[in-house]
Amino acid sequence: MLQDKDRIFTNLYGYQSWHLDAARARGAWDNTKALLDLGPDTIIDRIKASGLRGRGGAGFPTGMKWSFMPKNPTPERPSFLVINADESEPGSCKDREIIRHDPHLLIEGALVAGFAMRARAAYIYIRGEYIREAETLFAAVAEAYAAGLLGKNACGSGYDFDVFVHRGAGAYICGEETAMIESLEGKKGQPRLKPPFPAGAGLYGCPTTVNNVESIAVAPTILRRGPEWFASFGAENNKGTKLFQISGHVNKPCVVEEAMSIPFRELIEKHCGGIRGGWDNLLAVIPGGSSVPLVPAAQIMDCPMDFDGLRALGSGLGTAAVIVMDKSTDIVRAISRLSYFYKHESCGQCTPCREGTGWMWRVMERLRTGDADISEIDTLQQVTKQVEGHTICALGDAAAWPIQGLIRHFRPEIERRITERKSGGIETMQEAAE
Repeated sequence: MLQDKDRIFTNLYGYQSWHLDAARARGAWDNTKALLDLGPDTIIDRIKASGLRGRGGAGFPTGMKWSFMPKNPTPERPSFLVINADESEPGSCKDREIIRHDPHLLIEGALVAGFAMRARAAYIYIRGEYIREAETLFAAVAEAYAAGLLGKNACGSGYDFDVFVHRGAGAYICGEETAMIESLEGKKGQPRLKPPFPAGAGLYGCPTTVNNVESIAVAPTILRRGPEWFASFGAENNKGTKLFQISGHVNKPCVVEEAMSIPFRELIEKHCGGIRGGWDNLLAVIPGGSSVPLVPAAQIMDCPMDFDGLRALGSGLGTAAVIVMDKSTDIVRAISRLSYFYKHESCGQCTPCREGTGWMWRVMERLRTGDADISEIDTLQQVTKQVEGHTICALGDAAAWPIQGLIRHFRPEIERRITERKSGGIETMQEAAE
């Protein structure tokens, strides 16, 4: 279990003020100039050595991503850092806690990361529904400017760096990095074809790196305490601490910072007071936000909560939004509801996603009520494979994977509904529980 002295987010629950003076008392903005004096290449090397992988879902090595940026940007073509605070994945709520309770960790991280990438400015793209969080972020950025920590000669380093906060308008698709860049430019939020990649031609056609809030917010602490300290947590290739967001059928839902690779059972017992109704009542878990396949109870009990451990189970860590479902859950209905979400949020640019997400949801609804034929289960599986991997961005994959996980692990439940419906006595799991 992670000790309090090793926690990066020490005001995660907002027991203290988010303002600059309180943040400084907790260790933020502590001689930031000394961090910048290390130089861009040293900062990137230390982030690489720490083993930090992107905390937004894909898990790409952060230091390597930073190193893709050009070493000598010109005034005509500056580099930009875009910070993804468009936290719209069902189940995910960690970035919200950082922004509303410890925004200065993020702002200092933006300066350090921007300097490492030789960026001229950072744009923080915050989800439109995060109204109070955006107000806090605007105020925190203003505090940093007033204290000389941002703007001309930031922190007395001789480096000019600006931070802009941009509010989205409530589109899940804008969480995809190129759709976010399109939205920042004032256009419809639709993903771009790659290549060119953002590091070559991103915001306004300039070199751009898009990173998640948590990835940026931990950078200054890693540099202060040393990459070896950060790399001391977690399994090989899964290093550091991580914010887990645990919701659903646990006794105490929470957002908690823990060491990577903590076993699922230990995570739930120590921070959530166990499963509602006991461990025998656990049905399945969606371990990384709604876009990753569910994992049945028996498989996840002792699984290490990290990128590789969950990939081995055919799922993924994603944003570490852990959605726990006990045996009262109508599992087919739950996945059908996620299918509706992806149908609703598809931007409509790619035909497989535009047509496929609606088609998959309609079939899922019929499977939910049992008004289908057993052969349609295989047809649905085939259609998910035709959507997955055939779209510009990963929304097609995100729509397909929950359904694939359901069919893989709970096919007998789907078949039972169809059989009972045909015999005139369908009873959903929800009704059976009642």
